[in-house]
Amino acid sequence: MLQGSNIFGHERPLVIRVSFATCVLVTVCLPLLGLITCVLISSVFHFEDATGTHCQVPNYLPSISASISLSPECHIWRFCIGLHSAPRLLVAFTYFKFYKTRFAAKFPENSLSCLNLAFSISENLGLLLLTYVSSSETYFVHKEGFVLFIISSLIYMSITCRLWKAIKKYSLSPEDAKSHHWKVRFLLLNVCFCAFAGFFYWKHNMYCESGSYTFFALFEYLVVFSNMAFHLTAVWDFKSREVMVVSSSEDKDF
Repeated sequence: MLQGSNIFGHERPLVIRVSFATCVLVTVCLPLLGLITCVLISSVFHFEDATGTHCQVPNYLPSISASISLSPECHIWRFCIGLHSAPRLLVAFTYFKFYKTRFAAKFPENSLSCLNLAFSISENLGLLLLTYVSSSETYFVHKEGFVLFIISSLIYMSITCRLWKAIKKYSLSPEDAKSHHWKVRFLLLNVCFCAFAGFFYWKHNMYCESGSYTFFALFEYLVVFSNMAFHLTAVWDFKSREVMVVSSSEDKDF
């Protein structure tokens, strides 16, 4: 929503208001649509390159790393993540401020809120690293970025569930209870999908069995989708909040 007018020759500040729920939805949809687009393009136009394995066994799904390392897929993915990263940090600091206000004099929740912010930023950095350094360019750096993303996201989600358990305990809001309930569910799903993805990745590298890498790719998708679903619960947490940008014509400040 835009607000602004000219009254008696004096311009009022331009105010842009966007609901926080819309901001969260757009932030989550950017990597979701980017990933789906990259996987579809890879599967249709670059199937052989995207599904090839080091031991030449049949594989029917491209992994995420393979899908985002080809062209034009890598450019689509980098564009989506580039737009996604700034609002992601905005959400992280909004949560941090919310937790600090809620747990101002409580231990260990006050300390956990600081760790929560640190691992949220770490998760975002891991995502940026694996995005802008593809597996076809520098595999070791890409792999480390992926590991950083997975470990940081699991710790972040675990701490978030712990904080919302405390919030639910002293809250009468059904939205808070629903948010905690689904956060725990998505965390458990994410852990299970990570375990299955790790198992099939190990099985493929150890035995080069046909289909193992396909199952790894499938569970890798599910890891990412459950991660996105977890972050989407912020829609319930900040349902009544707004993101507001104010532009003043007098001093050109925002």
